[in-house]
Amino acid sequence: MISPCLDLGFMMIFNDILPTFIRSHKNTPNMSSQFIDKKNIHIPKIGLGTYKMTGKEGQDAIQNALEVGYRHIDTAKMYENETEVGQAIKNSSVDRNNIFITTKIWPTDFDLVVQKTEDSLRQLKTDHVDLLLLHWPSTTEMNDRASDSLNEVLHKQYAKAVGVSNFNILQVGNALERAPIVCNQVEYHPYLSQEKLLNFLHDNDLFLTAYRPLMMGKIMDDAQLLSLAKEHDKTVSQIVLRWMMQQKDIAVIPKSSNSERQIENLNVFDFELTNDEMQLIHQLNCGERTTDPEMAPQWD
Repeated sequence: MISPCLDLGFMMIFNDILPTFIRSHKNTPNMSSQFIDKKNIHIPKIGLGTYKMTGKEGQDAIQNALEVGYRHIDTAKMYENETEVGQAIKNSSVDRNNIFITTKIWPTDFDLVVQKTEDSLRQLKTDHVDLLLLHWPSTTEMNDRASDSLNEVLHKQYAKAVGVSNFNILQVGNALERAPIVCNQVEYHPYLSQEKLLNFLHDNDLFLTAYRPLMMGKIMDDAQLLSLAKEHDKTVSQIVLRWMMQQKDIAVIPKSSNSERQIENLNVFDFELTNDEMQLIHQLNCGERTTDPEMAPQWD
């Protein structure tokens, strides 16, 4: 299947004049590192997205992920599964101190950030999370109020680090002026380059957490990715996740309840993509989003 995002004329021009963005994402000596070190926190590059993982089935899937090697679990107040996440961690053989937990505060709770964080901690059965995010932007006034509250969350040691999610460049910049945020979690995959946002985050020493990196399976039949998968004897999922691993300061949280798929998604540190292969995947960008609700900001 030919990628719906490819335009051959564009590719010919693109190959002649590669953007600075792609040149800046070439392989680096530490590209096989499994962690991002940012402002005194140690973030596993691959985590488990847990949206819609609820009830006993969701709890078991989360616990299984921990048992097979995941050390980064992403949840949110809105997911209504913090209790399942907390119980899965408690039931697992992995020490809590070795697990990086992210949760998020919904915009309607931006005037109750501290209280809602305390609620999350009770449900997660922990005295702190590793990263607390503002889930989606609200009005400028409410974003500012919530950003200010992140400082109190840090002061109370309810979180080791704080950040935002789905904020555009202007909103990230405003949050940075009010709190020491470390990341922005957004949709990111080969069909959505996030070039401007990534450059801004890098310039301000922030990392990006990528959700829906596999476009909920929509990217699996892409001809270019299938060819690379065959070349490396890997799956398309592994090629895409490896592409992200080799970029600067990017963590990724693919979601899967399937044990074999969970293991597959972790198995991306035993091979490398060449600079040319990295560039070929960057060229798949066409600005396609799978998440664009009414509450979304004006994207960059």
